[in-house]
Amino acid sequence: MEFSDLPAVLVHELAQRRESGYDVSAVEAQLDGPPTQVNPSSARELLDQLADLPRSPDWPYVEPSSLPEIEAELPASTGFERPLGAAELRDRIEAAWLGRCAGNCLGKPVENGPHWTHEHLRSYLEMSGNYPITDYIRRLDPMPEGFVLNACWNETTKGRITYTPRDDDLDYTLLGLHILESKGLDYTAADVAGEWLLRLPYHLTYTAERVTYRNLVNGIEPVRTAVVDNPYREWIGAQIRGDIFGYVCAGRPRDAALLAYQDAALSHVGNGIYGEMWAAALVAAAFTAGSLREAVEESLNHVPRRSRLAEALRWAVEVRDARTSWDDALTRLQERYGHYHWVHTINNAAACVLGLLYAEDDYSSAIGLTVQAGLDTDSNGATVGSVAGAFAGRGGISRHWTSPFADTLRSGLHGFDRSSIRDVAGRTFALARTYASRRAGV
Repeated sequence: MEFSDLPAVLVHELAQRRESGYDVSAVEAQLDGPPTQVNPSSARELLDQLADLPRSPDWPYVEPSSLPEIEAELPASTGFERPLGAAELRDRIEAAWLGRCAGNCLGKPVENGPHWTHEHLRSYLEMSGNYPITDYIRRLDPMPEGFVLNACWNETTKGRITYTPRDDDLDYTLLGLHILESKGLDYTAADVAGEWLLRLPYHLTYTAERVTYRNLVNGIEPVRTAVVDNPYREWIGAQIRGDIFGYVCAGRPRDAALLAYQDAALSHVGNGIYGEMWAAALVAAAFTAGSLREAVEESLNHVPRRSRLAEALRWAVEVRDARTSWDDALTRLQERYGHYHWVHTINNAAACVLGLLYAEDDYSSAIGLTVQAGLDTDSNGATVGSVAGAFAGRGGISRHWTSPFADTLRSGLHGFDRSSIRDVAGRTFALARTYASRRAGV
């Protein structure tokens, strides 16, 4: 960690400790002003104090980070495993890739939680004639005062899309595919670290991944890169990396969750790890579930039952079961989980579940509602796009979402730019077939 960055790290570490059951009042009492105004030397001392704090004895959650402890906290496996024929599996894997690309692209121009709240986004969508969302975001010309699209609008808005734009959500899916192809099912966190350093440009990493990258370059071993000066260790960065493990374990959610662990543990702990395991299980379940609701319910069986993430996911299901209106559901999401950063795992996972449950098994509704929820719109759109795509198959995704891509996936990864979506789907299918055969002992 750069010495000058420590005051910013302190800001988020205070929040991380507070949110995860630590009394930080003694550290906060030493501040004369905002943490960002603390000099780096003092910030270092305060960070060290935070690291030594004991967790409050009345903390009601159990949130381990080691795989054996996590497995002990998982609900009993439900035996959900369901096979797919080769042709159907191939179709659904390509649909999952396409669905992820489209959901990601839909959310990219409005990825800015503090600016694009769900209320602010609704106002703009209504002005552009796209509420509820049924198509890509339109750029109004001139843009109305008080509304600012991300700089990527020139390649992600309606009429301007000519390929799948580069995004970290998709870079990690491609990289995960490469790791599984080259290292196999027994890949390690060290394998992931090596591929990051070889293929992933540092300036295209963010939050926990950027800290982890710095830690690796500074010689910190992968067993510790998630915890050294990493206040983002329960943010969404691991969750966005889980889909590929669901693709190759289609119909086997527990296998997908466990396969995702080593990837997540390089950069995250606790709920950050659970987020990736949950996303992998959710995607895997969607391939063979009878409804998006069933996929969501199955995914809950692969999250430590006494964790905050499990609580949030159950809460989202309860909101839907109470027949809460969509707008009221988003208001309740903000009221209950608005204290988390807009790219935290917990609030974003809950938003994904709401989008899936209110979509009534329709792909367009799933990604549209999820993006309308705000927060990390491109990441959530991508995750839900994978899930709804795997569930719907190619025939269930309207071509207006996918035809603009011209089968081209841009990437910042060394050696992967302008990949063919059909090609990567074919490679994923080959892995899925190999792993399924191996598990069956064939």
